[in-house]
Amino acid sequence: MAGGNQIAKAAGLIMMTMVLSRLLGYVRDVVIYANFGQNRITDAYNAAFSVPDFLYMLLVGGALSSAFIPVFSGYLARDREKDAWEVAGIVLNWVLILLFVGIGAGLMYTPQLINLLVPGFPPESMGLTVHMTRIMFFQVVLMAVSGIVTGILHSYKHFTAPAIGSVLYNLGIIVAGYFLSRLYGITGFALGVVIGALLHLAVQLPVLKRTGINYRFSLDFRHPGVLQLLKLLIPVLIGLSVMQVNLLISQNLASGLPGGMLTALRTGQRLMQLPIGVFAIAISVAFFPTLTEYAARRDLRAFGQGVSLGFRFILFLALPATVGLMVLRVPLIRLLFEVGLFTPENTAATANALLFYSVGICAYASIQLLSRTFYALQDTVTPVVIGILTIGINIVLNLALREPLGHGGLALAYSLAGLFNMGGLFWVLRRKLAGAIKWRVLLPSFGKSLIASLVMGIALHFTASGGEAWFDVATKKGQLLQMSLALAAGMLTYGGVALALKMEEAELVRRLWRSSVVRGVNYS
Repeated sequence: MAGGNQIAKAAGLIMMTMVLSRLLGYVRDVVIYANFGQNRITDAYNAAFSVPDFLYMLLVGGALSSAFIPVFSGYLARDREKDAWEVAGIVLNWVLILLFVGIGAGLMYTPQLINLLVPGFPPESMGLTVHMTRIMFFQVVLMAVSGIVTGILHSYKHFTAPAIGSVLYNLGIIVAGYFLSRLYGITGFALGVVIGALLHLAVQLPVLKRTGINYRFSLDFRHPGVLQLLKLLIPVLIGLSVMQVNLLISQNLASGLPGGMLTALRTGQRLMQLPIGVFAIAISVAFFPTLTEYAARRDLRAFGQGVSLGFRFILFLALPATVGLMVLRVPLIRLLFEVGLFTPENTAATANALLFYSVGICAYASIQLLSRTFYALQDTVTPVVIGILTIGINIVLNLALREPLGHGGLALAYSLAGLFNMGGLFWVLRRKLAGAIKWRVLLPSFGKSLIASLVMGIALHFTASGGEAWFDVATKKGQLLQMSLALAAGMLTYGGVALALKMEEAELVRRLWRSSVVRGVNYS
């Protein structure tokens, strides 16, 4: 498709920084759990962090940018840059006004909010959660501004600074949190969240300045671009918040389980999000501005090719990640987290959650692209309707599965709800773009990826089992050798089978690697 090399470079850059950001997220969790364990203290931190984490996904990685980019990019595509900046200024002004009012109310009613999120917490944990939540509220303002800046930079095809911002966000939490925790306990990491958000915004401002900022103060609510954005924003907020709302529902029910189970769920979910964040979000973010341009120009042929390519590429990477996390869940968690106050029992609980969360990796990875496809077409109704149905299904499944499966049942409910969401979006899009997307190529691609993943899973199982006998897995060195051997065997097996099956996606990975690594990416 036209612009394929440009998208490949952007996706490659975002993937690399996503990997680094996720690794830093892992380091953050290790530092916290090694010092505080997996108990009610870390349950309180995770519950408090769920509020800014929810808003981060919406404001930076989700709704605000997804509604803003089609409007801003649409003006740029029609050579109306002045109007684009006017809309950006109006949106920024109103967002800041509404946020200051909302955060004021949030600070006042934090106890009621936390009681709604985690009603099963004992009083001492509830008080700590309220205290840290109030601190983290200040992150929201910074992330809202970052979300708008990110949308502007992505519209201009500048991806580097926003990507680096996600790295600095986690780095800020780790460094500031570690040192401040020596004075304030785990509350130091809540302060680190605010510092990380400040870094996320600061690194983007120099690049924003180079685009030629044309800001002026205005609150013109009736500007056509603002009305168009509002028309998109509210449904997009609902559509993209489904995943986060489902997590909050699971958290609510997990608060009544034994201490540490909420943290086990959060850790398992973060590991499940690793391939989604590295591959699916990177691909979707890189494709989105281009898809909005094709939609604005009504070039449905190129639009369909882009959606098909992105969807196949996501499944090509998500399927082996699913199988790999299922097979290697125990040795992986043991290697990553079992240190300090994190015990083998904590490993078992987290591995149980990860097993059931992994069922939904392909679904939630695909949703990243499918939802943005609808937003590029300015169809916001479909994701909302399907999203609301998904939340209802998730509630029913949570209530049905918590009793027989414990915290694992909550993870499975989340995954099954995601499969329903993906299926609904896919079915409607198939009818909506029947002539533009070559759906016949998707099923063979999925089948080949599945075959390669299953063969890889067998190789992983036997290699990991052999590693248990060959290495002393009671030590970190032995655990690292076991995982390294298993991962090498898995990658070689999957790549070898994919090439033997002559998969187009395998060639795309090679081209993406050469474009983004060998030649470099020149996106500032």
